Amino acid sequence: MHNADTRRQAFRAGLARQGSVIVAVAALACCQADALAQDDSVLGTASSFSVLAGSAVTNTGFSVIQGNLGVSPGTAVTGFPPGLVVDGTIHSADAVAAQAQIDLTTAYNALAGMAPTANLTGQDLGGLTLTPGVYKFDSSAQLTGALTLNALGNPDALFVFQIGSTLTTASASSVLETNGVDDCNVYWDIGSSATLGTTTAFQGNILAVTSITLTTGATIESGSALAQNGAVTLDDNTITSTDCNSSVAPAVPEGSSAALFLGGGVPLLGAFAMRRRVRR
Repeated sequence: MHNADTRRQAFRAGLARQGSVIVAVAALACCQADALAQDDSVLGTASSFSVLAGSAVTNTGFSVIQGNLGVSPGTAVTGFPPGLVVDGTIHSADAVAAQAQIDLTTAYNALAGMAPTANLTGQDLGGLTLTPGVYKFDSSAQLTGALTLNALGNPDALFVFQIGSTLTTASASSVLETNGVDDCNVYWDIGSSATLGTTTAFQGNILAVTSITLTTGATIESGSALAQNGAVTLDDNTITSTDCNSSVAPAVPEGSSAALFLGGGVPLLGAFAMRRRVRR
């Protein structure tokens, strides 16, 4: 009996030590996140642009762009009018557009360097419900139908999509937001180009290395189309911008859990860390 009591006491002491270690590791992860957090907006000066291109911006039809529209180092902006820029200015190869491109590259690299919550390579985003996290595609990504982003009531919820090559949406696809998703906190980091199919209703900031094409009637609500090197091509589109001043910490181990819910509702757990976005 004495030996059994001794083993029980030792077991309880071991659990207590493990609990202390877990708390210490979690606290360290939190501190690392704070230490890595940037002081400026994720997008820097690019956050004021709804459309930014490297070579040219081309528009057909009556597109409406809320926020700045720019191009650098290229100079060509065509189709405005009939397209309209409201609550913003057209910047063609000026210092403002040049600085925005620098900040766009910095933001792209920072987002690309975050540790993934889950790898979705080969899966269609359509029909999925995702909770906050960093989602990686080794190559291309496809959206057919509706993708739902669920913030779980967290105003700091961060969604980052790291796409190795292209993003393509089928006609009439959509990105839906629920349970308090902050429009400032959705980023699509794309290794080459993005194409939004006709009448796609998209959400979030698209950061593409090469080009971005919005086909007829596609919209981006509370987001932006930002291309580093190539063109942004528009066709009777609407883009509304949310100007955000925010700080993001790259993902660190032992952070808050994030889950991916597939058709059966089974969560895949990962870790991510973020800091509160503050609207300007």
